[in-house]
Amino acid sequence: MVGTKADGSTNGKHPQLMTEITRKYPTNRDDSLKSPYRWLDGRRADDGAEGLWRIHDTLYDLSQFIERHPGGSEWIRLTQGTDITEAFETHHITANAENLLPKFKVREASQPRNVQLTFKDDGFYRTLKRRVREKLEQLDSKPIHKSETVIDSLLIVMLVLAFLAVRSGSYLIAAACGLFVCWTIIAAHNFFHQKDNWRMRLFNLSFYSYREWRISHAMSHHLYPNSLLDLEISFFEPVFCWLPNPAMKGTVQRFGSWIYGPMLYTLGFLSDFLKRLIYTIKTGKCSFYADDLIAFALPTYMYVVGSPVPLGDVLRMWLFITLVASFCFAFTGLNAAHHHPDIFHSGDEIPAQIDFGVYQIATVIDRADVKGSLFAVLTTFGDHCLHHMFPTVDHAILPQLYPVFHKTCEEFETIYRECSWLHHIVGQHRQLARIETKTYDPAKKWK
Repeated sequence: MVGTKADGSTNGKHPQLMTEITRKYPTNRDDSLKSPYRWLDGRRADDGAEGLWRIHDTLYDLSQFIERHPGGSEWIRLTQGTDITEAFETHHITANAENLLPKFKVREASQPRNVQLTFKDDGFYRTLKRRVREKLEQLDSKPIHKSETVIDSLLIVMLVLAFLAVRSGSYLIAAACGLFVCWTIIAAHNFFHQKDNWRMRLFNLSFYSYREWRISHAMSHHLYPNSLLDLEISFFEPVFCWLPNPAMKGTVQRFGSWIYGPMLYTLGFLSDFLKRLIYTIKTGKCSFYADDLIAFALPTYMYVVGSPVPLGDVLRMWLFITLVASFCFAFTGLNAAHHHPDIFHSGDEIPAQIDFGVYQIATVIDRADVKGSLFAVLTTFGDHCLHHMFPTVDHAILPQLYPVFHKTCEEFETIYRECSWLHHIVGQHRQLARIETKTYDPAKKWK
């Protein structure tokens, strides 16, 4: 393979490689009580931000800007004391935020960045972002309304099916309702990446919290997929182990997970609620907010419209809907784009000082079978690679960015990969069993 030096140049014969994107093993990663908030505490211990906000090698004091942040105050409030380089780069395509930064500069950081992903001006990601920035001025923004129509329609159908299920007592209709609950919350994922809006709160129908997912998904998984910093890897350990580490997983985890996995998918929603409750009790820090009551909106609605159906019958049907929705969500999400033997996972080898954009491509294989359908993309985490690059861009707009994306991949000799969902499902189970490490080559064509 062609190797990459620490400075981004090619040495050809003796490539410098790394198996982790961080210099340190993440603090709090192996805590028995895992939570997004403990992850942020770990970042504060490791990032060298000195209680401020770190972007690249400079420290900023954004405390006076928290309430003025156009995307919502939580993004800045939660990240104080951490390195927000990747979040800043991916969430701000235009130069407006970058031009504001000098006003908040405090000093240079005293230690190198813990994360070794790079953002060189002539590198893959910065080049792509400049082209996307120019493209934004020409984009047709009308399709965004289609995204809103899709999620609104999903919500309406979900409510109609819930009504029909409780009035008829049909668990078949209830199963269909569970599927639409799943699709509604996956579509809501498109909106919690954006500035604060009411549709992002539909995610809470799942018993998950959009607030916590803005940390575990948007700040952790999206920026550092399949790495030791990825909460969507560590949350599942030791039950599901996707990292190719034989010391971490035995025969039961490697192959038994093929059997017990689907059964556990049904408990995802309720187990997250229980986990948050335990965290609140043990730490004394409440992780619940008023909008978490949205999770109980569906059973309340079912009880009201289902009258005179007894409350016990309503709750049983709602529990069934919840279990079905949880299964569909986990099955879709875990087989969406990230787990396959040909995808980089921490422990595998990648070029040293790898560009952020190239790293995203290394950790994703897109689903080819949902391309071109906004409904399918919104309900299956489609157009996944570009979404990782530019998470605040609505999914309805992403197809217009493919020409510049493919052009940039070609120029940087980086292969963008796609496959079918069936291939992903099989690959995800193979990845659970994989313990041998591999080397990722950006220029190697995947078959």
